Amino acid sequence: MLKKEDYDRLKAAAAEYFKKAGIAVTEKEMSAFQVAEYDLGCVDTIGLELIEYVNTERCCAKELVLLPGQICPEHRHPPVCGEVGKEETFRCRYGTVYLYVEGEPNTDKIEAHIPEGMEQYFTSRHQIVLHPGDQYTIYPNTLHWFQSGEEGCIVSEFSTKSRDEFDIYTDPRINAAQERTL
Repeated sequence: MLKKEDYDRLKAAAAEYFKKAGIAVTEKEMSAFQVAEYDLGCVDTIGLELIEYVNTERCCAKELVLLPGQICPEHRHPPVCGEVGKEETFRCRYGTVYLYVEGEPNTDKIEAHIPEGMEQYFTSRHQIVLHPGDQYTIYPNTLHWFQSGEEGCIVSEFSTKSRDEFDIYTDPRINAAQERTL
């Protein structure tokens, strides 16, 4: 469970990243700030911080902040309610993002650093490196994970309706339906 002091620390860090990147965020948006910590007890390693601007029946927009080396764990967005699953486009706004999707590995050595003992939960090895201004679209039901570079990163996510509670994670310890805000 996320401790209040960790939530406050991560929220303050994310606010600094928004400032560094020149991304204007309102008080109302910051009041709805979220931390995805996945209940693993290692939010500085496996976790991310986010603001959701909009999530309607047709579209969703978010800002995702990952601190240096922080990882969003491997998962996919399966078909839900007769729909094919979430399609999302990631656009790097600040820093470097190492994105991994299912498919043939395209490098001998990935740039990301998988935490020791968790290797079995990061199976996708097709690497896409995003720098500010680069973007990549992840199609529905595609297994993927991503990690920030040494300076941290901000990713704008544009997608179809987000239903995070239905996401399927490779790591069986992660319950997608858990409450992720403090």
